[in-house]
Amino acid sequence: MSLGDYLAELLDEAGDIEIPADREYARDGVTFAARPSDNVIELRLGSEIAEAARRTPDTGESPRGDAWVRFAPHSWDEDHAQDRLEAWFRVAWRLAAE
Repeated sequence: MSLGDYLAELLDEAGDIEIPADREYARDGVTFAARPSDNVIELRLGSEIAEAARRTPDTGESPRGDAWVRFAPHSWDEDHAQDRLEAWFRVAWRLAAE
C-alpha cells in the first residue's frame, strides 16, 4: 500500500475533514496535515510532540514551522511507518479541534 492508500483510510475514519487546498487537510478551519509530494506527509503535532517526533527515523523539519514534522519513510509497507502515520495523524486531527 502507498501513503495515499493509508491516508484515504484515515480520512474516511475521521469523517470531518476539510480540504482547503490541494493535498492539505483541515479540521474546524485548522490545517493539520499536508502532502507536499506523493511519499511525504507533514503533520501538525504541536511544538513539543513534533520535536520528539523529529528524533525518530525518516523524519525531519517542515517548512511549515516547529509545530510540524515531515515524515518520509523509505517504504510505507513497514509496520513502524504505518503505526507512526496512524498515531501522528490522530494526534494532529485532535489538536486541530482544540
